[in-house]
Amino acid sequence: MADSEQVGGDAIARLRLIRTPQVGPVTYAQLIARFGSAGAAIAALPQLAARGGGKPPAVAPVALAERELTQVRRLGARHLFLGDSDYPMLLAQLDDAPPALIVRGDTHLLARIPVAMVGARNASAAACRFARQLAAELAREQVVVVSGLARGVDTAAHVGSIATGTIAVIAGGIDVVYPPENAELQERIATEGLLIAEQPPGTEPRARHFPYRNRIIAGLSLGTVVVEAAPKSGSLITARLAGELGREVMAVPGSPLDPRAQGCNGLIRDGATLVQSAADVLETIRPIDARMIESPHSPFRAPPPEDASDGDRREILSLLGPVPVAIDELIRQSGASPAIVQTVVLELELAGRLERHAGGRVALA
Repeated sequence: MADSEQVGGDAIARLRLIRTPQVGPVTYAQLIARFGSAGAAIAALPQLAARGGGKPPAVAPVALAERELTQVRRLGARHLFLGDSDYPMLLAQLDDAPPALIVRGDTHLLARIPVAMVGARNASAAACRFARQLAAELAREQVVVVSGLARGVDTAAHVGSIATGTIAVIAGGIDVVYPPENAELQERIATEGLLIAEQPPGTEPRARHFPYRNRIIAGLSLGTVVVEAAPKSGSLITARLAGELGREVMAVPGSPLDPRAQGCNGLIRDGATLVQSAADVLETIRPIDARMIESPHSPFRAPPPEDASDGDRREILSLLGPVPVAIDELIRQSGASPAIVQTVVLELELAGRLERHAGGRVALA
């Protein structure tokens, strides 16, 4: 049982904070780092929002959190909260690590060496066969294969590794099947492998959910193997996220005559490791697995809180506009400490005046 679910009140407070509008993963981690608990953070929201010049967000009600906890248990699943001892260590290293995961299946798989395998939904028969064989060979080496349960390469990777361990990260709720033809496979993974969702039960997958799912796939894994991918595909987004996290990016080469191979060939041209067998994958990840999995970490990394002055707020606000800007740039141009800039950004976000964007950038709402 997860640490937080042993203390029902704390789990409810965490879920209330997580499901509160304007509290995203980065904000959640900063609030917990600053106030020590979800309950204390909830109590501080009105004051923080007032400093940001707006009204506090409407905190999710207790009944909503209780209903979600009950529904998840009825589905045979449970929550893993960021900070729990069994929360995936590699995923916790992300600045925007999901505050809560909903999992169903064998969580012991999270302790194995994880490698992501992704690729085209409309993959060729050859790519699917290769993905299935590669996944099976990796699984026999006690590597757990992580993928997104999509059509094509994802499905082949899960089928190849399910007998010895696979993890599927889905974009919707833990009880929602997508794509429909994978209903039997999804249920089998939930009983023989591990099924992971970030969204609450009942959530139908939407286009905006898939990039969030992709960051979990990349974040869970020591490296990502792309088997077949067209340019500008979701698989390349996962590979880019893996590279930004300092994880290994690997790709299977393909014919230059096949548009579905252009993404992989481009990754190799840009420095990704060329993969032709499981031995290539193992050779790439084995030197780093122990260092990354066993290294100590704190899931709540934030500068020590500093109270910002009205002058600080005016200066930082003057640097913001509708175009997203990196927080590091705000620190450089304002001359304020990182802690003060983070404090002002947090206050503005909770007041509904600021939005966070990809790459650690922020803009006025």
